[in-house]
Amino acid sequence: MPQAYVLGSPIGHSLSPAMHGAAYVALGLTDWSYAAHTVDESSFAQFVAGCGPEVRGLSLTMPLKEIAFTVAEPVSHRAELAGAINTLVRTESGWLGDNTDILGVIGALAPEGRVARGRHSGLLLGAGATGRSAVIALRELGCRTVTACARNPGKALDSLGPLTEKLDVELTVRELEAWPTVKSDLAVSTLPPSGARAATDVLEAGEADLSGIRLLDVVYADWPTPLARAAMARGASVVSGLDMLAHQAVEQVELMTGLRPDWKVLLEAGQAACTG
Repeated sequence: MPQAYVLGSPIGHSLSPAMHGAAYVALGLTDWSYAAHTVDESSFAQFVAGCGPEVRGLSLTMPLKEIAFTVAEPVSHRAELAGAINTLVRTESGWLGDNTDILGVIGALAPEGRVARGRHSGLLLGAGATGRSAVIALRELGCRTVTACARNPGKALDSLGPLTEKLDVELTVRELEAWPTVKSDLAVSTLPPSGARAATDVLEAGEADLSGIRLLDVVYADWPTPLARAAMARGASVVSGLDMLAHQAVEQVELMTGLRPDWKVLLEAGQAACTG
């Protein structure tokens, strides 16, 4: 019986079992199963080593996206660029390490090609591991310039500078409070709810016009978030992190099973799990 798991710590909040399970039903994969396991960095290698041939794939969340490089062979180019692996797929030669977060961001910002891939300017709020995936996605969508607004601009420059050089992207780093004044048409906030409070406050205190901006807020709990509400009130087109999660999960399902589900099936399953 083919199996797949999502690993992380904590993991009880994960919507992946609902999404992947819905995909299996839609694809007729009635013999497949998908479940969540609490695994941290200290137990990760042992868990992976204990996976039998029936385990076809592993979805990884925090804090496992970097330690996964220790068991992955080969590693995809996009995972190498992002410095993060969120998917392990069993192959004849070992565990393929991949990163579907990048495709998740692309899918959320440009569903069904609704955003033309051309010359865009990008805006990033936050500069953690997800921020690196977001920058790669913005480049894929045609952004030649990206402004990163972060609580610690120096740290953001250290994290994103080498990556943007490889991508031939012009990077500007600014304080988080400056973000409403940045001119862009594609934006991604990777800020957690606690960090997004400052970004929301400065937006609400000013008179910024965000019309023409498509903003992905990677947070999906308690949607719409305060940041999303404030951005929509100022004209932005805002996308939930649930869309990103559904699109990246589609890529994981295809990597693990060889079949591609409709992303809307996974989105609806995620929405039901959030409200259920």
